[in-house]
Amino acid sequence: MTVLHSASPPLVPVRERPIITAARTIWGLDPVALHHRFWAAHGIQVVRQGEPSEIIPHAELFLLTDPRSLVLFKMISVIDVLNWLKPQVLFLRLHDRREKGYREKVITDEHNRFLRFQRLYDGSEDLRLARAVLTPDQEIAKLWQSASDPLSGWRRLRDYTPQNDRSTLSIEGSAFDRSTDREIARFLRDLTANWQHPDSTITRAELFHRQVWKDPESTIDPNARFVGPVWVGAGRQIDGGTTIVGPAIIWDDPDSRPRTEEIQWLNIEPRDVDKELERESQRTHSFKDINLFGSIFKRTFDIVFSLIVLIMTGWLYPLIILLIWLEDGRPFFFTHRRQTAGGDDFPCIKFRSMQKDAERQKEHLREKNEVDGPQFYIAHDPRLTRMGKLLRKYNLDELPQFINVLLGHMSVVGPRPSPQTENQYCPPWRDARLSVRPGITGLWQIHRTRRSGSDFQEWIKYDIEYVENRSWRLDLWIIYKTVTQIFRKVSRS
Repeated sequence: MTVLHSASPPLVPVRERPIITAARTIWGLDPVALHHRFWAAHGIQVVRQGEPSEIIPHAELFLLTDPRSLVLFKMISVIDVLNWLKPQVLFLRLHDRREKGYREKVITDEHNRFLRFQRLYDGSEDLRLARAVLTPDQEIAKLWQSASDPLSGWRRLRDYTPQNDRSTLSIEGSAFDRSTDREIARFLRDLTANWQHPDSTITRAELFHRQVWKDPESTIDPNARFVGPVWVGAGRQIDGGTTIVGPAIIWDDPDSRPRTEEIQWLNIEPRDVDKELERESQRTHSFKDINLFGSIFKRTFDIVFSLIVLIMTGWLYPLIILLIWLEDGRPFFFTHRRQTAGGDDFPCIKFRSMQKDAERQKEHLREKNEVDGPQFYIAHDPRLTRMGKLLRKYNLDELPQFINVLLGHMSVVGPRPSPQTENQYCPPWRDARLSVRPGITGLWQIHRTRRSGSDFQEWIKYDIEYVENRSWRLDLWIIYKTVTQIFRKVSRS
């Protein structure tokens, strides 16, 4: 998501000042105003130094931050402390552990046509420690707001509040620097991905479909396709056949930018702490269950299943190796660098099904590519050997990948393993698929239609669908469908 950010006057939480014309907005709100609205949906008013805004008596809590920070964290992390200790001042230490710093570079050809994205890392781990404060006291909020700088603000809070009325809590959260475009882009990405109901404080936000929110003055064709959360601004038109991968924001048309509306604090549904705690706890436990599935059950299943397959198919290895040797000699195996979870490279092992100089020939066959996107496919690939055609037909060339599963490079089920050059084409899709291990089979492999012009879109759709819905039931269903497809091929022969 590309964000253009320009300096603007301070924003008032109740009546945001008019946005400077050069700034990008969604539903009439710039990123700082969106930050105010997000926390207002929790009954929390954001208070910063230098912003002469009215302290709202209807707010349940006040979030005190320094002028440059946009902070995000889950309220489940602090509800227990607020509910039981009831501190006047709760100091929050936000541990912001993100990926090591990187930037995206657009690679083009000699005609300046887009080829791919390239992610460039700075080589250092990005570990940050930011601070914020939660308080229910209006006077403390005013004290913070009138401070000349953050340092004097912290001192005021400590001097004004008795020690037994203060608590400190370290939690995981994110603090974004609103003065840089890159940080605001990251903030918007996280906000779009995690704010499920922006309509709670933004009256112009209308639910179009699942995670897609639109402005009343925007038009979306029913045939447009969305993957992940997407926000569509005023004056925008999304045509049929368009595919948008989220998290994404389609900004307001500058000529159709709506006027900002006041936050209706009295109309915000009151936060019931007990219900919020229960709801957040359910989500947290669900997330932990997914992690437990991924780290223990799934890995155990992968090892056991791979051992069984390798034992059952072990007799095929010398036979396949002999046939490859008789037709085309060595090597018997082909390894290609692919990326696993976290973007680490590994050698993906297959039985060699193509001629020895297949990679060199590939450059001369580019114009015959039959699929869109970064992948390369020709139905009757001239590089295939006779034995290779047989191996590909029954997926026997992929049997050595179970060795990759045993080594922890892959899972039995997951997104298709791809090299770094393919993963650069769509950053949101890449980030999702690299959050899990790639698989020998997956949703895309069993649903792929190879329709002209839609193969890459299907790849994105099914990869993200698997990552968002992965479970042991889904894995077993995918394995069942894969096995039935292989047996169907055998029976037809």
